[in-house]
Amino acid sequence: MQDDKNLSEIEIEDQTIIENKELSIWEALIPVVLLMMMLAYNIFYADGESMGEYSNQFILLIGGGIAALVGFFNKVRFGLMLKEVWENLKSVFVPIMILFLVGALAGTWLVSGVIPAMVYYGLQVLSPTIFLPASIIICAVISIATGSSWTTSATVGIALVGIGSALGISTGMIAGAVISGAYFGDKMSPLSDTTNLAPAMAGTDLFTHIRYMTFTTVPTLIVTLIAFSIMSMTIETTGNADLSSLLGSIDKTFNITPMLFMVPLAVIVLILLKTKPLIALGIGVLLAALFAFIYQPNILDQLTSSKFGSIINAIFTDTQITTDNEKLNDLFSAGGMKGMLWTIFLICCAMVFGGIMDAIGSLSRITKALLSVATTVFGLFASTVISCLGLNAIASDQYLAIVIPGKMFKKAYHDKGLAPENLSRTLEDSGTVTSVLIPWNTCGAYQSGVLGVGVGEYFMYAIFNWLSPFTTLLFAAFQIKIRQLSTDK
Repeated sequence: MQDDKNLSEIEIEDQTIIENKELSIWEALIPVVLLMMMLAYNIFYADGESMGEYSNQFILLIGGGIAALVGFFNKVRFGLMLKEVWENLKSVFVPIMILFLVGALAGTWLVSGVIPAMVYYGLQVLSPTIFLPASIIICAVISIATGSSWTTSATVGIALVGIGSALGISTGMIAGAVISGAYFGDKMSPLSDTTNLAPAMAGTDLFTHIRYMTFTTVPTLIVTLIAFSIMSMTIETTGNADLSSLLGSIDKTFNITPMLFMVPLAVIVLILLKTKPLIALGIGVLLAALFAFIYQPNILDQLTSSKFGSIINAIFTDTQITTDNEKLNDLFSAGGMKGMLWTIFLICCAMVFGGIMDAIGSLSRITKALLSVATTVFGLFASTVISCLGLNAIASDQYLAIVIPGKMFKKAYHDKGLAPENLSRTLEDSGTVTSVLIPWNTCGAYQSGVLGVGVGEYFMYAIFNWLSPFTTLLFAAFQIKIRQLSTDK
């Protein structure tokens, strides 16, 4: 999730929700409906090729133009739209810088032998029968410790995709396991900014919020682990047959040593010490570059005529290391910063659309319409879930999917006699974890770019993420752990 920004940096809690009384619900929905129709056509019928590689980005800009036209007809100033777009773009500056660094990290960790070493030792420890559930647990632990699903994916997530691919496991399954574990840990960590933001919006305290989340989050994780354990026992893998061949090829190509683990370990320690992610990842890039000179001079000489030039290419452009095993050739390639441009452009275009939708009052109008039909307790929970899911798709930003429903629904929960932790839990169960399921959301774009697996490939396997909203609705429907205001905490 977009949790590598500090709350103090984005000041999201103080964000003003723009209302426009001139705008009807039908007008507010026009840009949304047309955007979804265009994206659906491009993804499912044109196979994403109708307008070239950047077709989804172009469609988001068209959606922003349609929203602007709706705004003009409802007396919204062009200057206000530009202001909101600029505010949105400013809010993703840090994530964009992180994405560039992750691209550089992938390239330098490849040429330094860090990723090959992770794959080499991981193949010997993680067998196909336990790989998927083990991946969930590993990512959950790292994410709880760091408070960041983004950092988890950029470090152990990349390694696990490499190891699992070498074992012959579907990359969609691996990415789904990584994301499920990473978002569980992030959601339950007191270091995560979304875990702090949700109770701040709802009006409860951090640790009450975390304790109350365990009622829905732990059962969801258990179901996810059971599902992945069953998958692990039933999938057919090709890894065991040529494991010795894979290990031999890696050993022949790279200088493999446990010392290489000092690089990812240093990054994780820096994150645990609450070092800013940009600094931690930047140090990870520099350390990997140094280790490449020390441990992989032959690799650097093979890539270009200059060792320094090979490092620069690894940071900024494509790197391909050839081995005598075709499977490893696909695995040992990285796009550097250049490889992150598609994801960055997608995020920027999504922020343009979301900014204009906010400026014309559409986000507020849609949320109010949902609130108006919430006449029962279950209806209130369902409206909150739908609002969070909708805003993740429309605003393309998980922070707005927490902030806007949090502000809009806070009084309604109080009026129903419900404790604020009901709202904060629902915001996390439906806003935080589902952001990664939307391809153009900042979180979906990030995870897809970092792990190298499309959202469509991992969607059904990110079980924890899409099951969480259903779990919270199930608890609401049967009145399980729905705390009343009069209940002692």
